[in-house]
Amino acid sequence: MLKNQVEDFFHFLQIERGLSDNTLKSYGRDLKHYLEYLEKRAQKETWETVTRNNIMGFLFILKDEGKSTATLSRHISAIRTFHQFLIREQIVTHDASLHIEKPKKERKLPDILSQEEVEKLLDIRGNTTLSIRNKAMLELLYATGLRVTELITLKVSDLHLTMGFVQCFGKGSKERIVPLGDVAKSAMEIYLDTSRQLLIKKNKQETALFVNQHGRPLTRQGFWKILKTLVRDAGINKTISPHTLRHSFATHLLENGADLRVVQEMLGHADISTTQIYLHVTKSRLKDMYKAYHPRA
Repeated sequence: MLKNQVEDFFHFLQIERGLSDNTLKSYGRDLKHYLEYLEKRAQKETWETVTRNNIMGFLFILKDEGKSTATLSRHISAIRTFHQFLIREQIVTHDASLHIEKPKKERKLPDILSQEEVEKLLDIRGNTTLSIRNKAMLELLYATGLRVTELITLKVSDLHLTMGFVQCFGKGSKERIVPLGDVAKSAMEIYLDTSRQLLIKKNKQETALFVNQHGRPLTRQGFWKILKTLVRDAGINKTISPHTLRHSFATHLLENGADLRVVQEMLGHADISTTQIYLHVTKSRLKDMYKAYHPRA
């Protein structure tokens, strides 16, 4: 059965490649559709009989269904990686996914906040346990450019305030060190000394850095709700996602003269071309400012 090799493949991804749960779920969804197509539409019983035309047929169906370029690219990545696994394990003698190119990606410039909007968002006042936590959380996010998953999986032991850096594990469990600014450092010290102690009162053994009101690790959904409330309270009329602060962090660094390679390192990008999109953002913002303020623009 085709399904047996797919199960072996996921075991390989989890154990040998160390991929995150989110990536594994994504591969799982994409390969499930692919498997259904091969078994029901293409009537395949072994992987050796799968051809390039079968894969192209599957991709054409996705395209006809109106799937985006990003979705098609993701499916192709999953299919390619899987067929390479089949070759590696000597299950097949040919790679049916060879020479299948990804469609050209439409590069959408990321939404960012201006430095003034960031100041408004981070101006969280109040001495309640949750407002102190929220202040520390957003200051840390903007100071480091961490992904939200990286933020909520931080342990207290990952924070090194005396030395001024945070240690995190990104995609593929890759470790990186990101420096902390004085403002974020101060907010974290206050949170650890006061708010967090109260939040984990009934759960003293908790190791997660950021916890909810019940002293349990904060979730992605929990963070998303908090952010939406803070954006509304700050009077910012923009659609902001948890990734917006990461985009803003990178753009503001480059606008202020940071080296592209340094920003790449701090963001944890494997390929510098991913970081280069922020150069386009800064150029776009420069043009907007020129048009807005130059008398002959």
